[in-house]
Amino acid sequence: MNDMHAAAELPGLDTPNRATLGRLPVHGGRLGYAEEGPDGRLRARVRIPLDEMVWDPAILVMPHGGDLELELVNDDQNTHCALLPSNGDHQFLWLPNHSRGTASLNLDGPGCYWFSSIIGNDEGQGLIAAIVVMGETPPEARLDRPAQPRP
Repeated sequence: MNDMHAAAELPGLDTPNRATLGRLPVHGGRLGYAEEGPDGRLRARVRIPLDEMVWDPAILVMPHGGDLELELVNDDQNTHCALLPSNGDHQFLWLPNHSRGTASLNLDGPGCYWFSSIIGNDEGQGLIAAIVVMGETPPEARLDRPAQPRP
């Protein structure tokens, strides 16, 4: 996984256009990339660092849709959880302090998928992050609307 600052890696992320990703509470957060294995599955690791109340990386990029094996590591002294997106249904993973778990997700279409830790107050907002699946929307799934500005 790459260890880049999100705003530096994705041009326009923090510009005044107030794009959705730009409004994520991740300024200072990191951008990570899922890596494709020889079996075609994508793999990535996301951590909750000690006393930081954030996911690291806060934005995880998948180069294309498909299966993602996501390892979640809680290095914090507090218990957290992960409510994760996946086609068909959300997944929930309990993360007691100093634990790790793995979730198998399927995100087959391009887009921005949110995930969070929804227990406790976690500094007033919970831990919020995103998985961005790159790619073009298939013609049959496109909305009939004017072209949208792209960075």
